[in-house]
Amino acid sequence: MSPITTQPATTGTTPLPPAAAPRKRQSRSAWSSKLAVNIMLGMFCLYTLLPLTWLIVASTKNTSDLYGTAGFSFAEFNLIENLVQLFTWENGTFLRWMANTAAYAGLGACASVAVSFLAGHAFDKFDFPGKERWFGFVLVGVLVPAAVTTMPLYLLASNLGLVNNFWGVFLPQIASPFGVYLARMFSASYVPKEIIEAARLDGAGEFRAFLTIAAPLMKPGIVTLFLMTFSAIWNNFFLPLVMLSDTNLFPAALGIYSWHGRTLGDPEYAQLVVVGSLVTIIPVIVLFISLQRFWKAGIGSGALK
Repeated sequence: MSPITTQPATTGTTPLPPAAAPRKRQSRSAWSSKLAVNIMLGMFCLYTLLPLTWLIVASTKNTSDLYGTAGFSFAEFNLIENLVQLFTWENGTFLRWMANTAAYAGLGACASVAVSFLAGHAFDKFDFPGKERWFGFVLVGVLVPAAVTTMPLYLLASNLGLVNNFWGVFLPQIASPFGVYLARMFSASYVPKEIIEAARLDGAGEFRAFLTIAAPLMKPGIVTLFLMTFSAIWNNFFLPLVMLSDTNLFPAALGIYSWHGRTLGDPEYAQLVVVGSLVTIIPVIVLFISLQRFWKAGIGSGALK
């Protein structure tokens, strides 16, 4: 007799694979995580763009519409008239402030980047007594807020006769502990020691090796630090406030602040403050957009390594 085989009865429904439920839970978890991240990014975008949107809209209004209409509602378009008034007010004092700001930020950022990358390159590629100890002092300087050092800088500048002087604002901004730290990190990551040793064997001096070999390799870091330093000096307010009393030496941020103090007595200054604030942020935006390609090149070179 042949053995009788029994088959399980079919109930008409196909059971789910064991892994289907965990996959569904994982997909729901991933979807909720993406939703939370997107909501957070949207909030950050609103936090960034809403003040700028209000500034653009308010710059198109005259003084009466600025006070009499809602913040994000357009009124009669007066942007051109507002710009003409801004640039001609008090014999063009705003243009003088913008030129001062360009000098403080442009020259100061170039000098700060040069000093920082020379020091960072030296900390990375040279051996000298107390090297790590001195670098530790640099790291301590990174942790100290700039506001804490403003008053000691003022007292030092007062003893040197630099108060109410261009150099009293320019010189303190050259030293950047964070710039030295960032430069050392870029030098260690982008400039192999073997290349510098080969340049030395070929007879190149240390400064020439830095300019012709190390600096081009660290171009993304140089641009990054330049933009950070330029933006910080361009928006710097507290140091010029302490150092300067001559309005002809004011940067734009301090000059706009002085106009803001007059708005209660003369509402006409309110429109100057709004339009001036819009004009001062345009150079930083243009500079960032024009130099961002160096960041992309740096990311690509890092990936190829």
